[in-house]
Amino acid sequence: KKLLDALSGPVQSILETGERDSWASIRRLYRRETEHIILTFSDSLSEYELDQTTSVEMVLELREHARCTVVKKAREEAGNILIRMKGRFSTVLSHDKDLMPRTWIANEDIHAITREARLAALRLMSVMAAVRLDDKPDKIDRALMVSLLDGGPLCWKRSIEFTSDPLASTTWQEVSPQDTLITPVQCKSIWRQFKAETEYPVAQAILMQEAHRRSNNSLPPAWTILVLAILGFNESMFLLRNPVYILGLFLAFVLSYAVWLQYDIWAYFRHGTVSGLITISSSLLPTIMDIVTAIINMSHRKKHSLHRSRRALPYHAQSLSNQSHQHAEVHYHASPDTPSSVDSSSGSDS
Repeated sequence: KKLLDALSGPVQSILETGERDSWASIRRLYRRETEHIILTFSDSLSEYELDQTTSVEMVLELREHARCTVVKKAREEAGNILIRMKGRFSTVLSHDKDLMPRTWIANEDIHAITREARLAALRLMSVMAAVRLDDKPDKIDRALMVSLLDGGPLCWKRSIEFTSDPLASTTWQEVSPQDTLITPVQCKSIWRQFKAETEYPVAQAILMQEAHRRSNNSLPPAWTILVLAILGFNESMFLLRNPVYILGLFLAFVLSYAVWLQYDIWAYFRHGTVSGLITISSSLLPTIMDIVTAIINMSHRKKHSLHRSRRALPYHAQSLSNQSHQHAEVHYHASPDTPSSVDSSSGSDS
């Protein structure tokens, strides 16, 4: 129980890091904890007055149990090697050395970062490939890099170090079968699956970088602007001398933009260019006709209202003149100082 608690968790933690000195750290941990517990166990056995042979056998049994604990934990981690490799690849790809999330700006070298992430995953598989408690040198790391890391600096050494494909085998050189956790053939198969499942995040990073580059490069190159200015000088002067054409272009742009927003033209091309053109041609003509009809009706209504206002103006002036004339007559006949009324009154008296 003490061996299990002292070795299981720390061994798993060391293997998850996947560093070059992982097995060296495991060996130090294994020897330190095993010797400490065996010493405690031997002190406890001395109280039972057992013979030397029995005590030695029990100590060897305990030492073997410590080794089996390390090997069992290593096999468990080797069974999850693909998950561990994808996690390591994702961490290196999406985070920088300070473990800050990467922003895929234009100056990021995606090819170099992807190679670094794959190298980290490959080293993790190299650590998990075999048990190395005996501190014997092996060529597992070199064989994996030469065979699997495409375009690596060690590829030219293939013909020097290895007479054939080092992964076309079921055993590793200088590693016993009982210490083998992942065979060379299994390593090749796992790497093929790993590359297939990690292509998507790399493609996404490339797309994000291209989108960032396009957003920052909204203007064309300087030489393009210069060529356009030289070749389009005559056309520019023609437009400046004829402002009506500029107004026409502006109206055409406004009309086109309104049609684009109203009918979501971009959505028509998602299923293909031909189908998009057919859909637009079938719906664009009626739309243009409706807009032209609406403009004509508005102009007709405006002209009609103007004509009615012009006709109503003389009639209003004539009615106002008649009203003033009638008012003057009424005022004349109603005045008490007129001579006719005086004469008539005097004649009747006489």
